[in-house]
Amino acid sequence: MAATNPARPADPVPQRDRLLLLDGHSLAYRAFFALPSENFSTTTGQPTNAVYGFTAMLINVLRDERPTHVAVAFDRSEPTFRHEQYVEYKANRRETPADFRGQLSLIFEVLDALGIRRLSLAGYEADDIIATLATQAAAGGMSVLIVTGDRDVLQLVTDDVTVLMTRRGISEMTRFTPAAVTEKYGLTPAQYPDFAALRGDPSDNLPSIPGVGEKTAAKWVAEFGSLAQLVDRVGEVKGKAGDKLRDHLGDVLRNRQLTELARDVQLEAGPHDLRPVPWQRPRRAGRERGLAPRYRHAHRAGDRCAGPGRRVY
Repeated sequence: MAATNPARPADPVPQRDRLLLLDGHSLAYRAFFALPSENFSTTTGQPTNAVYGFTAMLINVLRDERPTHVAVAFDRSEPTFRHEQYVEYKANRRETPADFRGQLSLIFEVLDALGIRRLSLAGYEADDIIATLATQAAAGGMSVLIVTGDRDVLQLVTDDVTVLMTRRGISEMTRFTPAAVTEKYGLTPAQYPDFAALRGDPSDNLPSIPGVGEKTAAKWVAEFGSLAQLVDRVGEVKGKAGDKLRDHLGDVLRNRQLTELARDVQLEAGPHDLRPVPWQRPRRAGRERGLAPRYRHAHRAGDRCAGPGRRVY
């Protein structure tokens, strides 16, 4: 099964540039629900559970993985190109809690204070930004580590791209290499979007095939090799499951389109532009909100994570 201890082997100095990419919304949202808000707030009553949890995850991964380049990608409120393809995309999601929305600007301040680039782009999701940067970085000779809670990113896993998937709370993660993806799902990372299309995804409002679960979806992809081959030979699938597949083939093909991550997004920065800049003291407004101590803590942790003779920030 996929490794549940995400710590990488000891390596005093990275042998090549290492890009760390984080899904900001995914991690902050997980932190928001994992930590009770009544235990995390400023002196003025501003909730900070998402800020604290996100910053803790960030500092831990910086310390453990020692990247040379870092960026955090965020979703935006505008519709994406996926909404244009399927108007019901993510239509079932609840409204974002106000206490969470109010913390995003504080997370942005933390990243700015640490000199870490944050990226977002209208019409695209954080996953698309991550996919584009990961593809570019690997092609440019960098190793890549992605931290997220979204399984769709598993399609990006290669020998050069590893995924740390949040598993429980803000501390437990699973490391996915190509071998770990195959061990867990019986499929290659390249086959994962085909599997996801057949499985459906309630969180994104992508319909599933009634009566068809993950085991059957994985079995079909493994047996036929790809969704394209399954579609070409769909008449060979017997029984009620085969009938359901044929009845819902349109949904599956649409799911497959929506599940594919864009790897050619036009961004304002490339992988080699993402080396963190020297730390800046928090603005007065941040100090007035009681955030300065968190910045100082993050800065000290960042110094420690760099290792002997190295400085991340």
